[in-house]
Amino acid sequence: MKEVGTMPKMKTKKAASKRLKVRASGSIKRGQATKRHLLTKRTTKSKRQLRGMTAVHDSDVKSARRMLPYA
Repeated sequence: MKEVGTMPKMKTKKAASKRLKVRASGSIKRGQATKRHLLTKRTTKSKRQLRGMTAVHDSDVKSARRMLPYA
């Protein structure tokens, strides 16, 4: 039976949970864009610099946290 007067659980945006991870420090990391296809026109240097993860920009952290309420 459901308790009376409790707030419902918040849902995680599944698309965000697949793309973003919260670090132990609390910052959010994301993968680099423009790495899927049409890579022949890019230089080796630019492709190499797109490796690894990077932090979500400060202006986007608030919306990212809203999409990941339990992270």
